[in-house]
Amino acid sequence: MKKIIVTTTINPPTRAVELFQAMPDWELVVVGDLKTPAPYRLQRGTYLAPDDQQRYDRALSDAIGWNCIMRRNFGILAAHDMGADVVALVDDDNTPYDHWGTNLMVGREVEVTWYETELPTFDPLGATNHPQLWHRGFPLQLIAHRNYKSKHIRRVQVDFQADLWDGDPDIDAICRMEHAPDCKFDPAGFPIAANKPSPVNSQNTFLLGAMLRDYFLYPHVGRMDDIWAGYYAQSIGHRVAYGRASVRQERNPHDPVKDMRAEYLGYENNLRLVTQLAADSQSIRRFLPQRSIEAWELYRRHFCA
Repeated sequence: MKKIIVTTTINPPTRAVELFQAMPDWELVVVGDLKTPAPYRLQRGTYLAPDDQQRYDRALSDAIGWNCIMRRNFGILAAHDMGADVVALVDDDNTPYDHWGTNLMVGREVEVTWYETELPTFDPLGATNHPQLWHRGFPLQLIAHRNYKSKHIRRVQVDFQADLWDGDPDIDAICRMEHAPDCKFDPAGFPIAANKPSPVNSQNTFLLGAMLRDYFLYPHVGRMDDIWAGYYAQSIGHRVAYGRASVRQERNPHDPVKDMRAEYLGYENNLRLVTQLAADSQSIRRFLPQRSIEAWELYRRHFCA
């Protein structure tokens, strides 16, 4: 099985990158940006410099733009070209634990704690020992209505796996400013899944190689790039399960007010988006600017036979 780790960076190789590149059962692809220091050297792995990305697909590169995490799409395409069976999307400030990437659920039928909700979407963080938090991309209008009473054990087929993150977790700017958490998630009760779609990021997430065509980090939608990618993938039938925390995040410097502005598109549209996706997966296009759609179509060309 070919397993490939993909990340983006504007930093010199971090402690996390050093640990990921040392994993003998995985290959590492690091995608650079205009701010990435040069020269960028890995002891073991592939670095895609800006010039490499331009040569690979100039039109896609121009459509995505620079100085954004959506350059990660080039790493996904590289993993596809390398014949990846599993792709792990990680951030360079997420230090992996020893059990990271072991006992993967993707491509398998596994036993999970299965939650039933009547809401249009499910928030996994409310089911943990930090129930005051909510996942980035969960509709704010639904926070007060979360209910985790209906649950049982069930076996599900998993297409992508979202592991959690100790330390500074992936919550939205409003939640972070209110709670400023330093989390240690209790592994009891994991893995979990639900009867409704749920927010998934690209921070510590494992994708089945067969679903890469259906997973695209949308540019020009602020910090909803990965959230909307996950919602879309689920709307066409890909099943997600959440695993116990397998990294600790020491979050790179962020301005929470700037993050909040970048998330506003989601605050305003996430509830409508998940509701409309439940009826028609292609309704995602109603929420995307034309330049995002153009980039998506350029990306999907690389999966044509």
